[in-house]
Amino acid sequence: MKRGLTITIDGPAGSGKSTIAKLVARRLNYLYIDTGAMYRAVTWKALQEKIDLKDEEVLVRLAQRTEILLKKAGDGLEVYVDGQNVTGEIRLPQVTNNVFYLARLAGVRERMVKLQREMGEEGGVVVEGRDIGTVVFPRADYKFYLDASLQERTRRRFEELRSQGHKVELNEIGEEIKARDGEDKGRRIAPLKIAEGAIVIDSTEMRIEEEVSAILKYIREN
Repeated sequence: MKRGLTITIDGPAGSGKSTIAKLVARRLNYLYIDTGAMYRAVTWKALQEKIDLKDEEVLVRLAQRTEILLKKAGDGLEVYVDGQNVTGEIRLPQVTNNVFYLARLAGVRERMVKLQREMGEEGGVVVEGRDIGTVVFPRADYKFYLDASLQERTRRRFEELRSQGHKVELNEIGEEIKARDGEDKGRRIAPLKIAEGAIVIDSTEMRIEEEVSAILKYIREN
């Protein structure tokens, strides 16, 4: 018997899906699964090992031999690669700007999707990413797609990095997110798109609590 619902939240970079997914999971006492962190984890390892990011065969083998563990830590989530805590490292711009190399590879995605389905097969999960409602859990009980203007997503990412002590330029962040959008939506394997039956929420003018409330209200009423 399933422990609860399967809820998916997809959206582009900077749309706030990670923050919202964490809060929804907390309110429902569900497990939060950050699938993007898994791709970032493999990307971080590839960069550490100085692997050619255009060498598909080597990258797929890397993904297959990499152990990724997501641990609930208080109100957050910790990410481990082969036993090493890399929660902070995987959010650095160098990882962000190169994760698309691995995300577009069928062999890497096959490995990640297998792990994600194993984590969420019994329900009681809130899963966020870019292909969760379309590929990983196409039969999810509830699907949501969060979006926001490029300007707002740039501002959010800029403030996040600045709060972490990183020296970044607003216009550079904007260009990076714009490029990431193109990669995510244009890739051949599992491109970013709105899943069939998904509820679209434009969060440009919304506060975090308003987004969480909107999602929980929809679930309660349906």
